[in-house]
Amino acid sequence: MPDYDVILRGGTLYDGSGEAAFTGDIALNGDQIAAIGDLSGKSATQDLDVSGLAVAPGFINMLSWAVMSLIVDGKSQSDIRQGVTLEVVGEAISMGPINDQSRPVMEEMRGNLDFDVEWETLGEYLRYMEDRGISPNITSFVGATLLRMNTVGFDDREATPSELDAMKQMVRQAMEEGAVGMSTALIYPPGAYATTEELTELCRVVAEYDGLYISHMRSEGDTLENGLGEFLSIVRDAKVRGEIYHLKIAGQDNWHKLDWLIEQVEAAQKEGLDVTADMYTYPAGGTGLQAIIPPWAHDGGTEKLLERLHNPELRARIKHEINHSTEGWENLYRAAGGAEGILLANVENAALQPLVGKRLAEVAAERGTSPLDTAMDLVIEDQGNIGAIYFIIDEDNIRRQVQLPWVSFCSDSPSLAPEGIFLKEHPHPRAYGSFSRFLGHYAYQERLVPLEEAVRKLSAFPAETLHIPERGRLKAGYFADVVVFDPASVTAPATFEEPAQYATGMTHVFVNGVQVIADGEHTGATPGRFLKGPGYKGEQ
Repeated sequence: MPDYDVILRGGTLYDGSGEAAFTGDIALNGDQIAAIGDLSGKSATQDLDVSGLAVAPGFINMLSWAVMSLIVDGKSQSDIRQGVTLEVVGEAISMGPINDQSRPVMEEMRGNLDFDVEWETLGEYLRYMEDRGISPNITSFVGATLLRMNTVGFDDREATPSELDAMKQMVRQAMEEGAVGMSTALIYPPGAYATTEELTELCRVVAEYDGLYISHMRSEGDTLENGLGEFLSIVRDAKVRGEIYHLKIAGQDNWHKLDWLIEQVEAAQKEGLDVTADMYTYPAGGTGLQAIIPPWAHDGGTEKLLERLHNPELRARIKHEINHSTEGWENLYRAAGGAEGILLANVENAALQPLVGKRLAEVAAERGTSPLDTAMDLVIEDQGNIGAIYFIIDEDNIRRQVQLPWVSFCSDSPSLAPEGIFLKEHPHPRAYGSFSRFLGHYAYQERLVPLEEAVRKLSAFPAETLHIPERGRLKAGYFADVVVFDPASVTAPATFEEPAQYATGMTHVFVNGVQVIADGEHTGATPGRFLKGPGYKGEQ
């Protein structure tokens, strides 16, 4: 009888610690790593020669939008082919808890994807995903924007004491169901309407469960100082651990602020605050086209926004503010340098499909309308659903950020495949290449980060940040999330023009001891599990 289920022989082992790699064998039994070392006298049901290849813990996607794409296609092709074995979801709008006020929004978010919303709580959603069958593991934050939708709704006002109490109870329930913390995205209404005091109160509950507060700050550009200041004050006052979502400096006029931001974060760390960040590896962000419109125009939700866009006086005010104002909001139109820096990414209205992949400036010229009128018309025509890519980030800043020891990585995208329903979208290339671009381009080719450190930043470091035990290391007794790759062959061919291209170089991927990628191809296996956060109290 074989000693082990799997032995990977003769690979170069990067164990996730950041220490020097070493040559050795690694054995898997069931869902665990059983042994590491010289296993030449041992046998296995599956014996793989991986000499000349790197062996590492599975990678962690700290901001994934695979919440719905995995329901349609659980194979997670664009991520798993980069070595991602854990999808961390739930930016601001998590998939639970859902009530009568938020359910219509959740159903609208399905877009072109066809499925039923069969859950109410966040824990129910995560168990639903595990039961359904997915290739990677999954965990989630509870989204503060969803909490507002459930209580305050879409109105631009402070929460009442009773509404705040209700939100705090929702946080408690989510944390006890296994959430890893609470998330915010403070440039997007209605989450933008939350006060610092409200968020601090909610984070005090998160801290009770040793959870993480993770935030798309209120500004990443013109008022970055205020955005970072608010984030650090919440972390400090709530005594909560904190992470900055997709660290960036938005807009060319602000690119010089990176040195200041690094100084502030590292000073906070010396003060004793537990503060980290994540990032993607491309010089553009992606979100809805309606994000260029000031927050006040979103008061009351999408229906009210569309009404305002039909009003000539309000439309004129919106255009004026986009052209001249950044006070109190994140002006992505100006950060992108105008219409030429905005690429239309996906639509729900089939009549608009020919515009996908074009710059806003090009569409405006074709239509013979001003860029801002064109943008507002498109928001109306697609009922607020049209997506866009914003070229707002400096490549030199990316190269600096990837070297920071307190930064991990994310895709900020769904996990896709260049087939079926996903062909209706023009995704951001980060969906297909964020991790491979870091590992292959910045770490291996440019030598900005040693491979040992690159693996740590992709595996053990984010696992420790999330306080998820027994993941992120090659260590006996840990769960067998293991990737095998050729560092010299890791590439990310996805581009902004042709994004739907798989990354290369990943030879084998195991999730919970089950092989999901074999010789570069998907096996069809779906062994992913719901990984619980530190406050988990058992099924609710």
